[in-house]
Amino acid sequence: MNPKRVHRLLQEDHLLRLRKRKFVVTTDSNHTRRVYPNLAGQMTLTGIDQLWVADITYVRLREEFVFLVVLLDAHSRRVIGWALDRLRRLREMTTPAFQN
Repeated sequence: MNPKRVHRLLQEDHLLRLRKRKFVVTTDSNHTRRVYPNLAGQMTLTGIDQLWVADITYVRLREEFVFLVVLLDAHSRRVIGWALDRLRRLREMTTPAFQN
C-alpha cells in the first residue's frame, strides 16, 4: 500500500499523532536594562480610553521578518492603531501606530 494513501487514511480517521512543536524562547529576562513597575496592575478599569497598552511582535514571512506594533484599549480590547515595519525602529513605529 502506498505510504501517501496510508497517511491520508490515518488522517481521515484522526489517528495521526500531532507533532509537538519545539518551544522557542523569544524573551530575554536576564538583561541589564531597567525594569519598570507595572502601574496598570493597580488600576480598575470602568470604561474605554482609561488605559491603552502596546505590544510589539515579529511576524515571520517567507524570506524575512517584519515587526508589528499594536496599541489596544485595555478595557474594550479595541485596536487603537498599529504599525508594520521591516526594521525594529520603535521610535519611528509608534507615531504611525497612533495615526492608523
